[in-house]
Amino acid sequence: MAADNMQSASGTESRAFAVTLVLILGPLIALAALPRLVRLTGPALGWTLWKKTDGRRSHLVALMDEDDKKYWEQNKDRKGGLNKEWQAIQDQSDAKGANRDWDGIVGFFHPFCNAGGGGERVLWAAIRATQIRWPKAKCVVYTGDHDVNKEAILSRVKNRFNIHLHPPTVAFLYLSKRNWVLASTWPHFTLLGQSIGSIILAWDAFSLLVPDIFVDTMGYAFALGLCKFLFPTVPTGAYVHYPTISTDMLESLDPNSATGTQGVNAGQGTGARGQAKKIYWQKFARLYSRVGSSVDVVMTNSTWTQAHVKALWGPHREKNHKQSPISVLYPPVAVSEMEQEVEVSAASEKKREPAIVYIAQFRPEKNHRLIIQSFSQFVKSGTAASKYARLVLIGSVRDDQDSKRVYKLRLLVNELGIKDRVVFHVDASWPEILEWLRKASVGVNGMWNEHFGIGVVEYQAAGLISVVHDSGGPKLDIVVDIDGQPTGFHATTAEEFATGYEKALSMPNPLSVRQRARKSAQRFTEEEFARGWLVEMERLVAIKKQM
Repeated sequence: MAADNMQSASGTESRAFAVTLVLILGPLIALAALPRLVRLTGPALGWTLWKKTDGRRSHLVALMDEDDKKYWEQNKDRKGGLNKEWQAIQDQSDAKGANRDWDGIVGFFHPFCNAGGGGERVLWAAIRATQIRWPKAKCVVYTGDHDVNKEAILSRVKNRFNIHLHPPTVAFLYLSKRNWVLASTWPHFTLLGQSIGSIILAWDAFSLLVPDIFVDTMGYAFALGLCKFLFPTVPTGAYVHYPTISTDMLESLDPNSATGTQGVNAGQGTGARGQAKKIYWQKFARLYSRVGSSVDVVMTNSTWTQAHVKALWGPHREKNHKQSPISVLYPPVAVSEMEQEVEVSAASEKKREPAIVYIAQFRPEKNHRLIIQSFSQFVKSGTAASKYARLVLIGSVRDDQDSKRVYKLRLLVNELGIKDRVVFHVDASWPEILEWLRKASVGVNGMWNEHFGIGVVEYQAAGLISVVHDSGGPKLDIVVDIDGQPTGFHATTAEEFATGYEKALSMPNPLSVRQRARKSAQRFTEEEFARGWLVEMERLVAIKKQM
């Protein structure tokens, strides 16, 4: 009896120990398995989306192939009609031995494709280069521009950028959740909110069609991260115009830092609210770094952007064994068009006036106040160069806030006593802008850490002498010495800008500087962009073929 009791007690203890062990180890095992379960969940969801959209994919490809066949039957004479520049690009790629018969789908994530800005020029130039390099490939643009159809979009691309796309192999899929990425949707925690919104919008895109290669040309890194989570075998590419957050932004919150007086958030890291903002930005930067590290091919628009993306994404990319370097690919600028429209010669030099133009949207980061204050100091210096000088502010107005900003700038001009020396051109037409570029002498840019500066390249192509902020793309990439001689001047303070105006308008031989500036602009042509784009696209196609 005693032995039976002992065995029963022993059995009870064993069961209790087993239960305890399960209770302790069970959650630990589940926790350890969680990352693997998450990794498996993504592809499972991705497979569901792929199956759901496979029918639409087949239908779309069949329609595009049929349209392409009809197009060439009706335009046989245009089969070999590529201009010399594009033909040279195609020949250069063919020499590398890459297969021109690749016929996959490249999905371009650009929810605001009809906006008509510099970012859109990148998109359309990239699609045109892709079409020439891989004639059988299909380019699909995910957009939220429901109010325009394909014909209207392509017509605007032709008229606005002079880029002629091949209609049959480009298609548009319309997103229904674009409001999720609007800043107005996220009045608080905007950076995080828009990033979450981009994930929602990317899910919307993949619910329409799963591409073979997925490229983001707007800066939605989290959309690329979702693609990798759902579809590990779909190569991803990013063209980064500017990082969502940068080390300069983080440093600018500290009023005692080198950048603590620069930017729209300068010195805001003090007090409880400021400390909370700093912690929030730091946490977000870490998350952004991890998401960005998953991208297969990364292109940046400038040396400045490259440095910041390397600092944020680089360490994690090395851990993820990403082989592709983070490259600089300057955005395409209509340099050839500017050269045709604006003459730079001894004859045109006689038509130049001592006018200083600033072409920029009336946004706070463009720092129009600094330029107006610097011009006031220049005028009050009383030098011969300043006697007849004028400042011309040319820019678009997006909303009521911009309109109020222009009103305040007009008040500032009046207070400084230079009302008769400053011209405002709000929402000027392209012909009006060209006219000022023909007769002005100096182009100015006052934005701190302009990521690239397409407007400054346009100054150079038009032969203007540039006076730009001593930071970002204008400093590092654009207004640099050519043949060992300057093409313009850098400045930070109002006093330095005023000195720059004085130097630019008192040169004994300004024509030589204008010609160097125009030569400098040749580095930013559409042809140069296309060559660089195809190098990176070939990496993506090669990755796809290996998977």
